[in-house]
Amino acid sequence: MKIVSRPVSGVIVLEPQVFIDDRGFFLESFEQARYKELGIEEQFIQENHSRSSRGVLRGLHFTRVRPQAQILTVIRGHIFDVVVDLRSGSSSFGKWFGTELSDEGPRQIYMARGFAHGFCVLSDFADLHYKVSERYAVTDQEGLRWNDPDIAVKWPVKNPIISIKDKSRDFIRSISPIENL
Repeated sequence: MKIVSRPVSGVIVLEPQVFIDDRGFFLESFEQARYKELGIEEQFIQENHSRSSRGVLRGLHFTRVRPQAQILTVIRGHIFDVVVDLRSGSSSFGKWFGTELSDEGPRQIYMARGFAHGFCVLSDFADLHYKVSERYAVTDQEGLRWNDPDIAVKWPVKNPIISIKDKSRDFIRSISPIENL
């Protein structure tokens, strides 16, 4: 396991060790003790899988009552992944970080509790696997506008496909930071 970067406190881009031969490859996508050595202490209690088509942009989603830490891996495809810091008192509040993730030379992104998350698909489709530290609750789902000018994410797609719900999300200036993390 190699740390590629720690762009802001609470976010780590990871590169698992991959064993490749003429049959294909093998990698351990999670091993609790090794992640703990890197400072990732959460207990992950749920796993999710999503599939999206080229040009789909999902996000920027977060939970407030039971904030989730996440480890995200692209199983198939290529995405541009974005996190936005929403933690109360954080020196990087409202700042975003983006990175490309794909199934080639697989990388993972870890985000601590208190971050909004979104991505856009750059390949024909993408399958994403999430490990999360809290159960999903539909009543605890919030979001930020994907094109909020105060955040100013530089998305690499011109005309993304966005859900009606994500098009009408709040701007960062109208939300309060996530407390008690």
